Amino acid sequence: MPSQSLATTTAPPVATSMLAEIWAALGGPQAVLSNVRLTGNGALPSVFATSDLAQASVAAAGLAVAELAEAAGVPLPSVECDRRLASMWFSSSLRAQGWTPPALWDSVAGDYRSADGWIRLHTNAPHHRAAALQVLGLDAQQAPREQVAEAVARWKAGELEAAIVDNNGCAAEMRSQSQWAVHPQGMAVAAEPLLGYQAFDAAWRRTTPVDPARPLAGVRVLDLTRVLAGPTATRFLAAFGAQVLRIDPSSWDEPGLVPEMTLGKRCAHLDLSQPDGRRTMEHLLSQADVLVHGYRPQALEHLGLGTARRRQLNAALVDVALDAYGWSGPWAGRRGFDSLVQMSSGIADAGMRLLGRDKPAPLPVQALDHATGYLMAASALRGLVRRQQTGQGGEYRLSLARTAQLLASHRPEGVEAAFEAEQPGDLGTAEENTVWGSARRLRAPLSIAGVPMRWDLPASPLRSVPAEWR
Repeated sequence: MPSQSLATTTAPPVATSMLAEIWAALGGPQAVLSNVRLTGNGALPSVFATSDLAQASVAAAGLAVAELAEAAGVPLPSVECDRRLASMWFSSSLRAQGWTPPALWDSVAGDYRSADGWIRLHTNAPHHRAAALQVLGLDAQQAPREQVAEAVARWKAGELEAAIVDNNGCAAEMRSQSQWAVHPQGMAVAAEPLLGYQAFDAAWRRTTPVDPARPLAGVRVLDLTRVLAGPTATRFLAAFGAQVLRIDPSSWDEPGLVPEMTLGKRCAHLDLSQPDGRRTMEHLLSQADVLVHGYRPQALEHLGLGTARRRQLNAALVDVALDAYGWSGPWAGRRGFDSLVQMSSGIADAGMRLLGRDKPAPLPVQALDHATGYLMAASALRGLVRRQQTGQGGEYRLSLARTAQLLASHRPEGVEAAFEAEQPGDLGTAEENTVWGSARRLRAPLSIAGVPMRWDLPASPLRSVPAEWR
């Protein structure tokens, strides 16, 4: 698809090329691309096209919103995406006023030098911390970082990675891009589409009109995701009127991210290991328009909520699924997070080598998570448009590893100037009154004509409302 069809006047060509590739993967009509304008210049400090990925993924989600608004009977709204603001949203949108959000990382999480290279441990969840430290022979409650480093140094990185993963933990050896290219999982990911899609017959018919100014009003989104990618997607959908209901188990918490990621959502609790919890989930699914989930492959199957059952409950459901390392190959279903995929796929190694550093140099932001989140949101929106046009439900599959491949395949053109530092004018005027204290948000990175990007609810704690639709 020619990138020249994009109405870009100041954006680098890499962003336009990425957007064209993303929109083609979404199955979007090429003519729609002429309605988007990518603005701004500068970049995050990165040897990869990180800001191009930010701008392209946010713009793709904005185009999908515009397309849904057009389906309501208005001319296709114009879309403008600000490069600097999109990049800033890839870090954090929340600015606490008079209070400090909890730390994002556990004290043990991070990169460690092994006997033959580098490895990253992801220990933010208590059970993942316990799994890693058990393999290292350390106390999960009283292991200082220095002690962890000494224990890791006695292992070869690949052997420690395998041992921790086998113990239901999360770790990743640092590999080069060339090593990942010939790794069985790297080859499997390279053969996968950026966005997998399958349609399902449903004979769905809309019974209520769509408000083009609030195109997702009345749309029910069931959110079964954690941490960043999935919550980024559902936060975006909430900005255009969707009723988002997030479901968490009683054992899960992510205190450093909840104020950032629950904006616009209602957060509830269900125990899916119990019959009552599964019955409630089935009822919610039967009335949902969109399901966004980040369970590992087969996890919902084991709970009796697999694809066939979800279709039986709601054939018109738009089902958007996320995986870390891809949907095929020997690592399909492996636990993973953005920072681990960066280590596995060669991103951290390339940064280290190109910057001349002596330790892993990851991206300046969790760009795989955020970009995949906007691609998930765009998938949900395109699924809703397709459902309105054909009456069909649909399933989309995305992965962090495949987004990493998209990023690696678009090299930046030259060295761009750094963005200007954040200014008071970068914040929106609205005050967000949360249970933690007052907050403000960055201004929206998207401007869609006649379709404001705004949230009706402040961020809220997990498990704070009943598991029911309003």
